[in-house]
Amino acid sequence: MTFAESVRTCLSKYVDFNGVASRSEFWWFFLFQIVVVVVLSFVSQLVADIAALALLLPSLAVGARRLHDTGRSGWWLLIGLIPVIGTLVLIVFWVQESKR
Repeated sequence: MTFAESVRTCLSKYVDFNGVASRSEFWWFFLFQIVVVVVLSFVSQLVADIAALALLLPSLAVGARRLHDTGRSGWWLLIGLIPVIGTLVLIVFWVQESKR
């Protein structure tokens, strides 16, 4: 999946927590989020914060779909609330191959 396809897919499925997301779809959208927030932070921190908030729901949805693709429940996203360790566990889950 290309960069543009993955961004378009993630933004169109911004509330779809069902289904699966490929590794490329997830990581391209992750890169898109980082680039948008960093570029907008040079313009205004308020604008960057609003953009980050606007991209929160699509990022949660693609994260849950990515976990589904690895054979896990989307509820595993809650482990990210544990500082450092939770984020590392999610990264390990997100980089794993699909369980199709």
